[in-house]
Amino acid sequence: MSPVPTEVEQPDIDQKHSQDQDTDTTTNRPWIVLVWNDPINLMSYVSYVFQKLFGYSQEKSDRLMLDVHQKGRAVVSSGNREKAEMDVFRLHEHGLWATLQQDD
Repeated sequence: MSPVPTEVEQPDIDQKHSQDQDTDTTTNRPWIVLVWNDPINLMSYVSYVFQKLFGYSQEKSDRLMLDVHQKGRAVVSSGNREKAEMDVFRLHEHGLWATLQQDD
């Protein structure tokens, strides 16, 4: 059996350019890492993890921990997608419930 030739349409340059602009806007928005409240981890442990993983001061870690406890979640870091994914992974390794999303 021999290969069958196929026709491929050339993309419209103007359409591609507008898609690139949309993509650039989306990729330039930073990603945020959210830590969610859970019934398992002690507040002191959550604060300790923030200090250990992110190098935050005791005061900042406690403030973030209280946001998690009282508001249900806190933004603990931001940056490009790869950094956010790594931060979520590290938080999961320490038993915290964390997710990432693009910032608004």
